[in-house]
Amino acid sequence: MLAVLLAHAVAAVLAPLVVRQFGRNGFYPLSLVPLVSLGWVIANWGTVQTVSVEWAPGLSMDLDFWFDPLAAIMSVLVLGIGTLILVYCARYFTDDEPRLGIFAAEMVAFAGAMFGLVASDNMLLLYIFWELTTVLSFLLVGHYAERASSRRAATQALLVTTAGGLAMLVGIIILGQVSGTYNLSELIEVAPRGWLAGVAVVLVLIGALSKSAIVPLHFWLPGAMAAPTPVSGYLHAAAMVKAGIYLVARLSPGFADAAPWRFTIITLGLLTMVLAGWRAMRAFDLKLVLAFGTVSQLGFMMVLVGLGTRDAALAGMTMVVAHAMFKAALFMVVGIIDHTTGTRDIRKLAHLGNRAPALMVFAALAAASMAGLPPFLGFVGKEAAFDSLLSTTVLADPARIATVGVVVLGSILTLAYSVRFMWGAFGRKRLARPSPAVQGMHAPGPLFLAAPAVLAVLSLAAGLAAPQLEKLLTPYSRTLPPEAATDYHLALWHGVNTALLLTLLVFAVGTALFVAQRWVNRLRFEHPPLGNADRIYDATLRGMDALSMRLTGATQRGSLPLTQATILGTLVLVPLVLLVVGTDTGADVRLWDSPVQFVIGLMMVAAALAATVMRNRLASVILVGLSGYGCGVLFALHGAPDLALTQFLVETLTLVIFVLVFRKLPAEVDERRAIGFKIPRALLAVAVGATITTIGAYAINARNSVPIYERLPDAAYYLGNGKNVVNVLLVDIRAWDTLGEISVLLVAATGVASLVFRNRRFGSAPRVADAPAVTAESSASHSETTWLLGGDLIDPKHRSLVLEVTTRLIFPTIMVLSVYFFFAGHNAPGGGFAGGLTAGLALVLRYLAGGRYELGETVPIDAGKILGLGLTLAAGTALASLFLGAPALSSAVFEVTLPVFGHVKMVTALFFDLGVYLIVVGLVLDVLRSLGARLDAQVEVNQ
Repeated sequence: MLAVLLAHAVAAVLAPLVVRQFGRNGFYPLSLVPLVSLGWVIANWGTVQTVSVEWAPGLSMDLDFWFDPLAAIMSVLVLGIGTLILVYCARYFTDDEPRLGIFAAEMVAFAGAMFGLVASDNMLLLYIFWELTTVLSFLLVGHYAERASSRRAATQALLVTTAGGLAMLVGIIILGQVSGTYNLSELIEVAPRGWLAGVAVVLVLIGALSKSAIVPLHFWLPGAMAAPTPVSGYLHAAAMVKAGIYLVARLSPGFADAAPWRFTIITLGLLTMVLAGWRAMRAFDLKLVLAFGTVSQLGFMMVLVGLGTRDAALAGMTMVVAHAMFKAALFMVVGIIDHTTGTRDIRKLAHLGNRAPALMVFAALAAASMAGLPPFLGFVGKEAAFDSLLSTTVLADPARIATVGVVVLGSILTLAYSVRFMWGAFGRKRLARPSPAVQGMHAPGPLFLAAPAVLAVLSLAAGLAAPQLEKLLTPYSRTLPPEAATDYHLALWHGVNTALLLTLLVFAVGTALFVAQRWVNRLRFEHPPLGNADRIYDATLRGMDALSMRLTGATQRGSLPLTQATILGTLVLVPLVLLVVGTDTGADVRLWDSPVQFVIGLMMVAAALAATVMRNRLASVILVGLSGYGCGVLFALHGAPDLALTQFLVETLTLVIFVLVFRKLPAEVDERRAIGFKIPRALLAVAVGATITTIGAYAINARNSVPIYERLPDAAYYLGNGKNVVNVLLVDIRAWDTLGEISVLLVAATGVASLVFRNRRFGSAPRVADAPAVTAESSASHSETTWLLGGDLIDPKHRSLVLEVTTRLIFPTIMVLSVYFFFAGHNAPGGGFAGGLTAGLALVLRYLAGGRYELGETVPIDAGKILGLGLTLAAGTALASLFLGAPALSSAVFEVTLPVFGHVKMVTALFFDLGVYLIVVGLVLDVLRSLGARLDAQVEVNQ
């Protein structure tokens, strides 16, 4: 299973290159990926396989896969039809199709994502694949991005299915917490009950119903017909829209008897079947006829797989297979018609059957299966559906009779629009000669016809081989309880029974309805009984926009002090009120352990108070830094040298950055322009400080178990293979958090550079060779001894020889110290963050002594490349750990014996730490390059 997913991922990456090399014929080699994967599925049919890869067990995010009969059925549809669709694409598109390589990559990736969805055992992993299909569907539907209709359809599909997916995620989490497992194989066995589990089931069903376009979330599917026809034939016939059907079928053995299950599924499914079937009778675009027909039959299939009985499940799976084959074939037929005639409007097509008889034959085979005519698989599935619904005992008699009646009505509409599709596409329409569109058509080639022909013939062959097909479907249906002594069996003939009589009724009334279509077309519903779904969608978006504007206008007035006051006021009021109302524990506080702490605390308070009244900006920053240094001393006194070291380095670097910024600001604050209300702001500041202190005191006194810090040293040593608890936490135990934090650092560096450079990053800092010749010659005459190359280019008024000499001497020592901190950090104070900060300070010193040209000489590399390399190393450690048998982003140990160094024991966390080191260095370099070197260049230009 993992090999199938990996093959599709690799093929998706290589697809643009393949298409660039071979043009549209590149779809042929790409189709081999799902074809070979299909071979694996067939070879393993009838077996139950599980694969489990530990990923993040604390978050229940292990990579658990489950290949069983249901997954096998869905995999055959996903991979088999995916192969044919890719073959079809090779003739559907032209070589000059824009973004064809990206389209190919998205199609192959979608096939892999769908396989991952149906093979996932872990519900959280299933949700990831679920949303991957949503995103890929958005990209595929919006392939023609230059068209407003495509953009709207893609956005609509994305919003509807994503909203349903988010509701499903909440339901998944509730089910996982209530049942104690996130694995579907285990969840179905325990199937929790109760009101909370019922709410979770409804939320999961919302996701399934939105994905399968069930009323009232059906409107996105007809709109998605703006996509290229191969997308419609794959996503909207065989794959994506079946995801909701699959999820209901998967959960039905455990939850069919849950209170909200049958009422929700059967009611909405029947409503969908009838309404969409009626809309198909009124559409004139062949793709829309098929789209509404798809919605109608999705409702039908949802009823069957959701009923929760063995016979209904067999009928449901039969219809799933039949629908995938005939509907994908018909979509491809419509694509051929559109491709050869330039239109899909049935009012512009006449005598097409005479001009393309082979195409008409294949379309007739698929449409006959869609209409439920014998001996096609669609007939076998519909007979099984009628029989299972007639004999079910899980519904009360009135509900059972009503359900059968609505299904018969929906089947009548299905037959009517099936005949209407064939008549609209291939009929003569009382015209003596072909219509202009048909007259000018070009005949489709055999390769273009191959894919729909295969599926159409398979629809007939599967109907004739219904007993053999049953053997492939019953392993799933037998996971549901039987209702009679004997199970229903698939066959073309069961004798004269009620199901057959209903089928004959469908044939007669459906044919009559088609004959009366002119009368039907005269029925105009200006106000549909359930409203216009598209208009409701648009009105909902307008309402949400208006609401967001009102909320934004009320809370975001453009005043930074007001926004900060609102946030800080909320921070003060909400926790304190909750502490007073809902907490009965005291707050036993010990002010200090030694007088030294009290003295340092007084110094920090004095510095903070002095910073509020100081007018000089630099003095204020130094005072604020003094509070930070005091905090570092307190860390050291409490036995946390690692935190103290980091605090000192951060405060020093922050001070330098403030100084760089203050160069462009006046030295003192103009009190005449200062914002008033100082007393309220001071009171708010005191309240925030008191709140944080109070919360900390309550939190300490609320502890009722063994403190976790007592277990951390052993966990760090035995799990993370390090003695420095802080560093092991950052690079192993909390590596996911650290990965997020360094990503934020990278974004911050990019943001700073964007604000300063505005249009581009300007690459690396300038070097001496880039300096203007006049500047270099005039500066060289002022000094005979060169300590720093960039120093010769500094104006003598701003040059400090002492600082240059000192920098030249201590810079190597600081860099060696930086490397020491990096390597020693896993077992002693230091680490990648501390080492990176130390190296950053060395760069700062070099810049302050030698200027912007010296910075370029020291690190002649673009800061963006350093940042990217660091993030790549940090993220790549996740894969490295997996290959070495450890959970992602955790320490995997490998030991080697080297000729000179002897026995060496290393952990993969070292490379994660190296990524952190490079990102910190890149951040400092980016800040110096933007706030330092770039501003220096602007000053020189202005002078």
